[in-house]
Amino acid sequence: MTNRNIIMLHVLDTDIYEFFGSPASLFDKHEAKELLITKTSLNNHFSKLALSGKPLVYRNSYCEIRKAPIYVKPTTRGRKRTEE
Repeated sequence: MTNRNIIMLHVLDTDIYEFFGSPASLFDKHEAKELLITKTSLNNHFSKLALSGKPLVYRNSYCEIRKAPIYVKPTTRGRKRTEE
């Protein structure tokens, strides 16, 4: 099983939740000025938390951003069959 993550953005004012496949895709839709953090700073924050074993959560006055593993069912779609 591959190691995949999901990024959850919770906008506190409007109570809206959005889900992304990576921090890069989060910043494709939202600007750093809006989220009050840059992509590099967010990645560094998550890296430091991962080393300490803490949950990967960033929170400020505007939003909460969480990073967590997502579990997907293994698939064989797109793989060539080996003939015996």
